[in-house]
Amino acid sequence: MLFCPDCGSIMSPKEEGKKTLLVCACGYSKVEKEDILIRETVKGAKKLEIVDDKSKKTMPKTQVECTKCGNKEAYYWAQQTRASDEPETQFFECTKCAYRWRKYD
Repeated sequence: MLFCPDCGSIMSPKEEGKKTLLVCACGYSKVEKEDILIRETVKGAKKLEIVDDKSKKTMPKTQVECTKCGNKEAYYWAQQTRASDEPETQFFECTKCAYRWRKYD
């Protein structure tokens, strides 16, 4: 990304024949290499990590009732799944049947 030396705005590519110019809204232009490569990167969605049975033993537990089997104990963790100004999402996993659910506050 290049900025105009006159006004400081971002310069945009403009093709004229085989050459590519970088032009600014103020009128400044600069001849650049014959090929300008414009790249955009898109970040993929972050995947949730899979937790194996060995590491579950170290996870914290809480007293909450499983809606599937009625067990009164579950592992829990929290993760930011929405905008940063929203509260984090609480995840639970039953220690008996391994049913998972989430709670939004």
